[in-house]
Amino acid sequence: MNRWEFTAMANSIGTIFTVTTFGESHGPCVGVIIDGCPAGLELSEADVQPQLDRRRPGQSDLTTGRKEADAARILSGIENGITLGTPVTVVIDNKDRRPGDYRELKNIPRPSHADFTYRAKYGVSASSGGGRASARETAARVAAGAVAEKYLRVGHGVEIVAWVSSAGDIEAPDMSDGDFGRDTVDANAIRCPDAGVAEEMATIVKRAADEGDSVGGTVTCVCRNVPAGWGEPIFDKLEARLGAAMLSIPAVKGFEVGSGFAGTRMRGSEHNDVFVMKEGRLGTASNRSGGIQGGIANGEPVVFRAAFKPTATIKRAQQTIDYDGQQVRLEPRKGRHDPCVLPRAVPVVEAMAAIVLADMARMAVEPIG
Repeated sequence: MNRWEFTAMANSIGTIFTVTTFGESHGPCVGVIIDGCPAGLELSEADVQPQLDRRRPGQSDLTTGRKEADAARILSGIENGITLGTPVTVVIDNKDRRPGDYRELKNIPRPSHADFTYRAKYGVSASSGGGRASARETAARVAAGAVAEKYLRVGHGVEIVAWVSSAGDIEAPDMSDGDFGRDTVDANAIRCPDAGVAEEMATIVKRAADEGDSVGGTVTCVCRNVPAGWGEPIFDKLEARLGAAMLSIPAVKGFEVGSGFAGTRMRGSEHNDVFVMKEGRLGTASNRSGGIQGGIANGEPVVFRAAFKPTATIKRAQQTIDYDGQQVRLEPRKGRHDPCVLPRAVPVVEAMAAIVLADMARMAVEPIG
């Protein structure tokens, strides 16, 4: 049996609120089909565009020089500005395509890219820009996340805010208990709400770019007003679903909830979140659980972090081999890439969190009585 007779690609996420993305980096477009969006929700391109604008390339000297308007077009699922309960399709055209920039790489698997692994699995790989493995695919996720956020905000009052919490060896103080919004995050190009630390982060990113190199870091996300009871036990825990969603984002290599790995250095007596009364409801005095216990939201803010590796494409020569096993020197390329993905990753993290929470909202079982 030939490999293409039984291999398939997992392009969907969700159980009831289901998101399927399509399109390649240098194809005509990328897009998404959202199934399970409730009927009766006011929705238009204006609800989707702000998050796409935050993700789009060419925003500053900290990001790629690719120029894309990333204008959303909703093709189905709404009538007179109201969702019908049928699949919502959003398309984003690729205007600034340059597949020719990748012609000389046809026989060279780029270090730390998906060129080799896609070819190993499918017997073929996209000839330009990484195809589906490219971060360009995340534009479709952001469009879906904007729809999910509208549903969560209108239906449940949920608010999702993410920000850059570290870049290279520069780390911001823990701000997960703050009440700031996206306007504060977007006050600087690196998207760190601590202005002083943001300046240090921007400096190391620019230095790496000048040296033809790249920088990684972490994005922290807080989901506020998530009701207690959202999430599934055992194999479909809320943190498991969030972890799978975050680890599906290109360049993400780590995920942690609440205290995360730092919690391993604490004793149970200091790590436990003791219960207290908060405005007539049961709550916790601390939030080292990150708003999740037993895989189910406990009513506290859901807090997690995603770790992003340095961008794989760099403007330095690298000694590697081609598909024939021959030594080659991979010279700096003409392609346009981010020296640090973090600023543009912020809305992607928010989008994936919204998609997971929208699905959990639709799966929630209301208690009787």
